Amino acid sequence: MFLKKYYAITDRKQFIYGFETQIKRMLDAGIRMFQLREKDLPADELFSLAEKMEKLLHGYDASLFINDRLDVALIVGATGVHLPSKSLPIENIKHKFPQIIVGKSCHTIEEAVQAEKEGADYITFSPVFSTPGKGKPVGLEALKAVVKAVKIPVYALGGITEDRIPDVLATGAYGIAGIRLFIK
Repeated sequence: MFLKKYYAITDRKQFIYGFETQIKRMLDAGIRMFQLREKDLPADELFSLAEKMEKLLHGYDASLFINDRLDVALIVGATGVHLPSKSLPIENIKHKFPQIIVGKSCHTIEEAVQAEKEGADYITFSPVFSTPGKGKPVGLEALKAVVKAVKIPVYALGGITEDRIPDVLATGAYGIAGIRLFIK
């Protein structure tokens, strides 16, 4: 299975070390699922970074997802694409590229159910806890409700710290996604 329990989302501006070093440190810590999410980069720079990341992950049995750029995901041979809540239609992607794993960002139970109906392979649900610039946290009860409402894997995202992981996983969430959580 390409989906792992811990899902690191990149944000090179928050990285403590250079990009390559930071990714290697995450790999050394056991992270095997990554989303390249560098929204500010133009296509050519994102493509270069995606190629670099594919090489870094080679030999680790790690999965790479590209945020909102199906073209880049396909060209570099990534495992999949992760779509924001407003993006390309999942059905169209799955119809044309059945091999690609598609994840979707969801913020409500309705969005989660809809993403599953459209064919998403997994979702992220956020923000579970307070996190800078991401609105009002949904909390563990809402996470638990989403996990019950869908059959696909649900990744909890947003404000999750190491000490909160057991409570988050106790909701039935498939895994934990995060940016800051995996940087140290």
